[in-house]
Amino acid sequence: MLRFILNKKQTFWALLCLPAVLMMRPYVFGDVIAMDMLHPTGEWSARFMIAAMILSPLLSLIGPRPWLSWLIQRRRALGVAAFGYATLHLIFYVIDMGNLDDMLAEFLALGIWTGWAAMLLFVPLAVTSNDASMRALKAGWKRLQRLVYPAAVLVLVHWIFIHNNLGPALIHFVPLVLLVAARYFLPRRPNLKGA
Repeated sequence: MLRFILNKKQTFWALLCLPAVLMMRPYVFGDVIAMDMLHPTGEWSARFMIAAMILSPLLSLIGPRPWLSWLIQRRRALGVAAFGYATLHLIFYVIDMGNLDDMLAEFLALGIWTGWAAMLLFVPLAVTSNDASMRALKAGWKRLQRLVYPAAVLVLVHWIFIHNNLGPALIHFVPLVLLVAARYFLPRRPNLKGA
């Protein structure tokens, strides 16, 4: 029974939404302001993006595992969740800034335009994360999804320069970089599907 519940798509989506629900509660009740929501929403977006990105390198390195296959089947949901949290991040940024003039005034700052650029790359990735787009785009779908790599670089730069702190960003991104590098520099396991 527990396995049946965990395997339901609705259960997985509920788990992906849980951090947002917990974050939104203090905001809805007025305990925090929009500025306080920027860091956690951005961080959860990066976490879900990284989680989606590490699955193929893991499959290449360690081979099929039941838990890994289970996650790979839900990889697109992780990517869409990353976009959802990025959208929340953007909404709270707009609320915090309060007006267009202030947003334009800081737009050219490295920590700002990289966030906007990452968001622009996230949009086509999220919009095409469905079976119909996969069928329509065919081989082009995988090429389009590779936009996640420049998006990840932009997210990393955005994080570092917004917080002026390298440590937390590297803690999140170094495992991804190591796994992607290992995928390309170490011998691949033969006959792996879904990588």
